[in-house]
This record gives sequence, structure tokens and C-alpha cells, in this order.
Amino acid sequence: MRIGLILGDQLTHSLASLRVLDPTCDRILMAEVAAEASYVPHHPQKIALIFSAMRHFAAELRNQGWQVDYHEYDVQSSCSTLLSVVQSYATEFSASAIITTECGEYRLQHAISNAWQQQLGIPVECYIDDRFICSQAEFAQWAQGRKQLRMEYFYRDMRRKTGLLMQGDKPEGGDWNYDADNRKRWNGDPSLPDPIAFARDDIDKTVIKLVTEEFSHHPGNIDTFEWATTRQQALEALAHFVRFRLPYFGDYQDAMAKDQHQLFHSLLSPYINCGLLLPLEVCQAALKAYEDNHVPLNAAEGFIRQIIGWREYVRGIYWLNMPQYAHLNKLGNTRDLPRYYWDSDTKMACMSDAFKTTFDHAYAHHIQRLMVTGNFALIAGIKPEDVCDWYLAVYADAYDWVELPNTLGMVMHADGGYLGSKPYAASGNYIHKMSNYCSGCHYSIKTSTEHDSCPFNSLYWHFIQRHKEQFNGNPRMTMIYRSFEKMDSGKQQAILNRAEYLLSHIDEL
Repeated sequence: MRIGLILGDQLTHSLASLRVLDPTCDRILMAEVAAEASYVPHHPQKIALIFSAMRHFAAELRNQGWQVDYHEYDVQSSCSTLLSVVQSYATEFSASAIITTECGEYRLQHAISNAWQQQLGIPVECYIDDRFICSQAEFAQWAQGRKQLRMEYFYRDMRRKTGLLMQGDKPEGGDWNYDADNRKRWNGDPSLPDPIAFARDDIDKTVIKLVTEEFSHHPGNIDTFEWATTRQQALEALAHFVRFRLPYFGDYQDAMAKDQHQLFHSLLSPYINCGLLLPLEVCQAALKAYEDNHVPLNAAEGFIRQIIGWREYVRGIYWLNMPQYAHLNKLGNTRDLPRYYWDSDTKMACMSDAFKTTFDHAYAHHIQRLMVTGNFALIAGIKPEDVCDWYLAVYADAYDWVELPNTLGMVMHADGGYLGSKPYAASGNYIHKMSNYCSGCHYSIKTSTEHDSCPFNSLYWHFIQRHKEQFNGNPRMTMIYRSFEKMDSGKQQAILNRAEYLLSHIDEL
């Protein structure tokens, strides 16, 4: 008898390890353990989503005839780690082997691959996670010999591999990328559809009660929990997005608006990342909508690019470069994470709204993460390890393989440009262009040196100047340095002085 271990991000009936197990003689093990739920202060909604989805998945497996052992969360349990749970059940049932699928975190995968077999005293077989389009080995082969690993070229190869939005060997519409068409500001038109809502069953209610009792000290609001917790519900969320939001997703995917946490975004990433939805089926749904003339090309392409392009690319970067990648800090940042990243109490309207969205919904879309909370952390010089831990904790879709490259590489530029060719730093003008935040803000977007000037404005130039030696030779930043050099020397100094004041009073902003 073998034990098949299924993790919280592997809730897929076609999972590789499930395909090699035999329901007539093997057992399935699933576990909620304290160590995994608390190694960072995960958002209560994230924990509730994973626990509830796991319990629903276990019930589905039992209905299919599997013998499922489920270790429910118990802070008093002597089995507080995943290994201790596996050891307990392996001993109880005299298991001949542990069967699993490669997981999404280097820390755990390294332990499973290199230590578990010796510690358990039985074979541990780990299968490739073929839910991803590009395997770790395939990505390593693609990267070999390349001076720069740019997502755009990887994405084109994934388009060729999948055939998505392809006409023979040519891209649909003649261009590979329609990102330039995806930058409109949303001013209330078109109107937003009503969000999809799901009825809560006994499993959901039990889990939410558990999380409320055990994880109330973690930042985030459990009372606004709205996530799907079964595959059927996740499929309904996918259909709802394709019908009501995808038609406008392309135009407005970079837009931001106060008190509008979803706009035209899908909110499907938590379901894809935990296994309730498969990346290819989501892309095929978008493709069919395009082929049926329900959505424009820039919407379908932009959505598909996020999944088979960016999602697969950052996973490849992660496994190619771990564990040393997690410790990179090429900009030498030393400043602690400001307190409002945890308590959301700040006078900066854009930051306040992004935090409210995050703590109320365990979600913020990619521009809020990259160009608001991430941009501020970058230009303020926050330690990348602190920023990475925060992003991992507060978002329902955050798993180490996807969060770390996005945050450390794209947001914080801590890898020195390995992932992105230039830092995603910007003044408040970008936020003003793409949102309605600035009109009601305590700070003025129009100035950079006054006592009420937008902090992003002076901090941006301070960032540019303090890293001049690193960035001055970057051809994509030449015009930026020329712009600063053209300023009057008095204005330059006033901007830098304002930034220095802000940095010394950063927790008061």
C-alpha cells in the first residue's frame, strides 16, 4: 500500500501522482498543518480558501472511491509539520512508498527530494507537475546559452507550442503582443458587472469559523470572503469572467479606481494556482470567446499572455535560480517595511486603497501590486526580503514559485535586471494617469518639493539619483537622467531634500 500525498496547491483530479496510484489498494493523504499555515502571517482568506478547497477536494475523491486520510488543522496536534503528518500515517498503515507531485516551493521540494526518503525509511517518488505548459527541464533548455532571458521571446515559444492565437507559424492579427492597446484609464464607462457570488455550504462555514478562531491575529478580513472553493464554482467564475469582463479586460487591465478591487480582472489566479482550474483550459475559454467574436484580440491576447507567458516564465526563473535567487539584493536596500503595509493607515490615497483592497479581499490586481505598493517599496529602498514576505502573506494567489520572481525581480529589481531590463520605478504621474486616486489625496500630485507634495514624486528622483552608477548606462533610462540634469540645480537639491525628509519620517506618511 502506497500513500499519495496531495498538497493544497494540487487540487486537480488529473494530477500526475493520482494517475499512478490505485484506488483499490493505495491511500490518499491530505493535511492542514500549523507550520505551513503560519511560516508567514498568511491572509485569513488565503488560509480559508486553501483549507476549504482541500476539504471539498477530499470529499470528491472519496465519492470517486478513494481512501482518503485527512489531517485537519489542530494547533494542539503533535504533528505540526507536513513531514510529521506523513510519518504518522506511513507508520500507521505500513506504507511501502510515498507518491507525490513536485510542489511549488523550493524549501519543501528540497526536503521531499533530498531528505524525506531517509527520514521516512521508505521510497519517496515525486512526479513532474505536468499541469504547467513548460517543465523545469524544458525551461532550463530554453534558457541555456541566452545572454538575457526575456519573457517576450519565451512567450512566443509558448504560443508556438500551444497553438494559441496562431495562424500557422504566424501570430493572430500579425503581432505577438498587444500590450500597447491595454492602457486605458477607466472613468466609469463601461459599467462594471455585478460580481459572481457563491452559496456557502457546511464545509465553508466550518473552515471560516476555524480560521476566524485560529488566525485572527493574521492581517486581513475574513468577513468579506467571496472565493470559490470547488472546481464547479471555479468553472462558474471562469464562465462569468469570459462573458462579462474579458471583453473589456484588454483595454482596462492597467486601470485603477478607488474602491473598485476587480474592475475587469478575472480573479482566477487563486484557482489556477491551487489547481481548481488548469491554465490551458482557461486560455482555451478565452480563445473560444475571441473566435466567437465575443471579445477583441487585445483582450484575448493580453489575458493569454499573462498565463502561458508571464506565469510560466516566472516559474521557470524560480526553479532555474533557487535557492540563491531568494537572497539577492543587488540594489543594497536596508530599510524596514513601513508599518502601514500591515495596518494600512496612510495618507497616500493610492496606497491606502491598495491596502484596503488587499486586506478586504486578499487580492489586488497586478498594477496595484507593481506600480503602487511595489513601486513605493522600490523607490523607498525597502529590503526585498521584507517585501517578498509581505506579498507572500497577503494575497490568495501567492505561492513561493510565482510570488518570489514577481516581487524580488520585477517589483524590487533586486536581481539586477536578470528578469526585467529596467526597474519599474515611477513618479506619482503614472498613478495619476491610470487612476482617480490623486483627486482625493492628502498630497498634491502637481508638486515634488512642498510639504504636501506627493511622496512618489521626490522619492522617484531620489531613487534614480542614488542608483545612478547602476542605471546610467541602461539605454532605456538615458532620457530619465537627461531630464533630471536639465533641472535647475536648486530644484534638484530641493527634490532630494524632500525625499530625504520623507525617508526619515517614512512611517508617518
